[in-house]
Amino acid sequence: MTPESPAESQNAKDLDTEDLTLTIDGIRLPARWLRPAPSRTSAPVLVFLHEGLGSIGLWKDVPEALCRATGLPGFVYERQGHGDADPLPGWPRPMGYLEEQAHQVLPQVLAATGITTFVHVGHSDGGSIALLHAALRPPGLLGVVTEAAHVFVEEITLAGIRDARVAYEEGGLRQRLERWHGPNTEGVFWGWNATWLEPAFAAWTMRDRLPAIQCPLLVLQGADDEYGSPAQVEAIAQGTGGPAIPLLIPGCGHVPHHQARATVIDAITAFVRGLAHPA
Repeated sequence: MTPESPAESQNAKDLDTEDLTLTIDGIRLPARWLRPAPSRTSAPVLVFLHEGLGSIGLWKDVPEALCRATGLPGFVYERQGHGDADPLPGWPRPMGYLEEQAHQVLPQVLAATGITTFVHVGHSDGGSIALLHAALRPPGLLGVVTEAAHVFVEEITLAGIRDARVAYEEGGLRQRLERWHGPNTEGVFWGWNATWLEPAFAAWTMRDRLPAIQCPLLVLQGADDEYGSPAQVEAIAQGTGGPAIPLLIPGCGHVPHHQARATVIDAITAFVRGLAHPA
């Protein structure tokens, strides 16, 4: 068992959990509220945005740990094609699928849940979606935490995705994903893998939109991330229009919240406590 961080052990609180299903543009998206007891109705909400192969379950208990550490409520949801959400219509996805999630789906999720003041916590694809949404300067956004976010496509990223295809077709990755995605497994894998390996997708970038971001950022990445180099962290921290804290975690790969749990929870807790006003 991974030891609790000091922030977790000193600020442990009971959580009320509520599972629900949103319907956005006719698409079912499972979701979960995490509310510390006693709850504060005016408290900012930690909005968790999962990775390209992620789901509510793949976060495991990290959202709960962060809600306990910060004393803030959390909201987790699954995007179309993931977990128990409605399936994707096909793949590869459109080249602008990350923008679609950030510009169209996420604002509707926030509106449907009544979330008006919030902090994004996004991993991988979820981190990129969080940054794209932040570039719109939505009212009530206090800050963004990214883990292993991509703002442009690197060869190391494509090599890692090619390796994942081999692991899916010849190794045990398919079986591991089936635990979390069930009938959606084929769609969630190929909707990610085939899209990123499309030749046209190699030109995707969001560096031109980073200057529009004004809220504070905490930019986390494992030093040994198999899907991205430190150049991603540098591009985000140097390109944003607001303050940024870059943190490259030694001995850590693509999933810092599991591989360096205590470091990540402490860093996010400190960052969130430093946020004062919406940007």
